[in-house]
Amino acid sequence: MEHRSLESTSILTVHQEWPGLKQGFRVRRWGIRNGKPFEEVVHGITSLPPEKVDAQRLLELVREHWRIENSLHYIRDVTLGEDGCQVRCGQAPQVLAALRNVAVHVLAQVDTDNHAQATRRLAARFHEAIDLLTSPM
Repeated sequence: MEHRSLESTSILTVHQEWPGLKQGFRVRRWGIRNGKPFEEVVHGITSLPPEKVDAQRLLELVREHWRIENSLHYIRDVTLGEDGCQVRCGQAPQVLAALRNVAVHVLAQVDTDNHAQATRRLAARFHEAIDLLTSPM
């Protein structure tokens, strides 16, 4: 069980010379997690003006951001080891990120419960991996 609330303000834009800054916000989450009560407060800023995006819509956008963060980025970071990669020079980091994105797409085509299982399956079945890579999607 989790509850969320969001408070937003545009008062930050009066004191900052930051082009595009339209709102600041605070998200408060509270409830029961793993049988224990919890409370978290996070802050953010956005270029979305309050007349176009009210607090309710902003909360929806924050939740959508974390849904993406917890799915795609988790796969890239944990399953594909992106955070542990020590490549830092030239265009190599961008190239590796693009290849990881391709890998996420390819792994999604494998009939398994998750990307980690798909990785293990294709590692053990080289010909299946080659067929998947060479067939039209």
